[in-house]
Amino acid sequence: MNPIKDFTIDVAAIRTIGHDLQRPECILARRDGSLLAADARGGVMHIGATGEQRLILPTGIGTPASSDGLTSGSLPNGLALDSHGNVVIANIGTDRVECLSTSGELRVLLDNIDGKPLGKVNFVLRDSRDRLWVTVSTRVSPWPNAIRSNLADGYIVLIDERGARIVADGLAFTNEIRFDASEAFLYVAETTAKRVSRFAVRDNGELGPRETYGPSQLGPGLIDGFAFDADGNLWCAMIFADRLVAIDPAGDAHVLLDDGDKEATALFEAAFATGDIVPMSLIEKTGGTIAPWMTSVTFGGLDLKTVYLGSLKQHSIPFFASPVPGLPMIHW
Repeated sequence: MNPIKDFTIDVAAIRTIGHDLQRPECILARRDGSLLAADARGGVMHIGATGEQRLILPTGIGTPASSDGLTSGSLPNGLALDSHGNVVIANIGTDRVECLSTSGELRVLLDNIDGKPLGKVNFVLRDSRDRLWVTVSTRVSPWPNAIRSNLADGYIVLIDERGARIVADGLAFTNEIRFDASEAFLYVAETTAKRVSRFAVRDNGELGPRETYGPSQLGPGLIDGFAFDADGNLWCAMIFADRLVAIDPAGDAHVLLDDGDKEATALFEAAFATGDIVPMSLIEKTGGTIAPWMTSVTFGGLDLKTVYLGSLKQHSIPFFASPVPGLPMIHW
C-alpha cells in the first residue's frame, strides 16, 4: 500500500524555519539537521538545526548588490554539495557554475560551453561517480521571456573527467534533475512543457532518448523542482499555481497541496496556452500564502521524513511531516 495515495498535507500542521531569507529557491538538508538555502544576496544561508543562521557570501564582494530576485545580480539557484562539503551553485544571475566554500572562497567551475556563454544556468546535481550534471533552462535573457509554451532551447551539461559537454538539448526550460535510487535514469523537470521527462543513463554518461514520465501534463502551474521519496514517488512543485503533486511509480499523479490563487492561476494558464510570452504583471498576481511561487521539495530530518518547501517569495522555509522518508541524496 503506497501511503502517498491517501495523503494530503494538513496546512494547520505546517511550520517554518529561518527568517529574513531572500529567494530560498533551493534547499539542501544535511544529516546534522542543518539546512543550506540559496540566497539572493549572492551566497548561501546556513540554518542550524536549532534555527541559528549564518549567511555565507563570497569573500571580497563587499556589501551585497541589490537584486530583484529574478534577473539581476548574483542569484544562486540550484545547489549541490561536493565530496569535500563545498556548495556547488548553479547561478542563474551570473550564468555560471560556481563552488563556494564554507569560509567564502568562490571558484568558477564553468562559464561557457564550446566557447559560448552557457545561458540561464538553473540546477546542478552530483552523482555517485562524482560527476556534475547541470541544467541550462534557456539561452534567452532575461529568462522570464522564456516562460512560454512554444520554446524549447534548454539543455543538460555533464562535467566529468573528460570535461564539460552537452548530453541533451532541445528541452522546454530545463529545471531540476534527479536520479532514481540506482541512477539508471535521469529525471528532468521540463517547466514550460508541464511534464517530467527521463533519460536512460549509459555508463559513459551519454543519455538515451527522452521519454515522458507520468502524465503528459501535470495540470495548473509549471513544474519547477522535485524529489523522490523512498517508495519511488516523485514529489513535484508546481510554481505559479503553488501545487504539490506526487507521481507514483505507476505514473499516476496525486495532489498533495493546492495553495494557489485560483483566479490568478486561471488567468496565467490562459495566457500561457497562447504561446506568447506571459506578461510579468500577470505572473506577479499568482502564488499562494505558504510558499509563494513554490519551487522545490527537500526531504530532511534525522529520518528523512521532514519535507521542506523552497520558493521565490517566502522569507522563511515551510516544513511538514511526510508519511514516507525521502530518497537520500548522494551527500547524505
